[in-house]
Amino acid sequence: MTRKKRKKKRRLKIKNIIIFLIVILLFFGGSYYVIMMPVKNIYIMGNNILADEVIIEEAHLDKYPSFLLISSSKVKDNIKKNKFVNQVIIKKKFGNVLEIKVDEYVCIAVKDMGNKVMLSNGEMVDNAYNISDVAILNNDIPDNKRVDFANKFSKVNKDILRQISQIEYSPVKVDDERFLLYMDDGNIVFVTLTKINKLNKYNKIKGKLGGKIGIIYLDSGDYVEFKDNKAVVNENTEEKKEN
Repeated sequence: MTRKKRKKKRRLKIKNIIIFLIVILLFFGGSYYVIMMPVKNIYIMGNNILADEVIIEEAHLDKYPSFLLISSSKVKDNIKKNKFVNQVIIKKKFGNVLEIKVDEYVCIAVKDMGNKVMLSNGEMVDNAYNISDVAILNNDIPDNKRVDFANKFSKVNKDILRQISQIEYSPVKVDDERFLLYMDDGNIVFVTLTKINKLNKYNKIKGKLGGKIGIIYLDSGDYVEFKDNKAVVNENTEEKKEN
């Protein structure tokens, strides 16, 4: 007689199954926790016009979303929708830190009772942030001159820009890029866009006037006109000649 071999029934070890399931749950649970960890800190640099809170809100970061799921390009695009923003650099750093560097346009002047502000790209935008520490633009600048004007004025030293109280487009036949500037100290300055860099020497020129108030011509001739005489001012030296 031949003996029949009995097949042993394999019993599933419940203990191993439970351990396996726990490992799987821990893996997926841990992964979800890591993925959904929120931004811990947001550092914003370079902003002078826009408050940190405004940038965070416009970037849709006010609810501190998942650090790993944040799209740097999307955050950048959201912030750049603000017309006062020129460029944005986003950096993700260790410890769930988000670094945002903002480059804002320079505010050149306000117009229309302060309701509009001209930016360094030549665009006139709503004065949404109540900017008032810039010059008043008294009249319109032609479209073909405005961008060049704004761009060149934005390169003037900020301490000089702050001394300009009013700006007026004042062309003449021989110069359609001529501007009249009313300064806080009472002086009047004529300047043309091709010589705008001379404005950076305004404080030095003013120091040679001996406290007098006059009209400074930086558009041509580099001289100062007083009520009773004229003074030729060389901004590169300490000399002043009167006639």
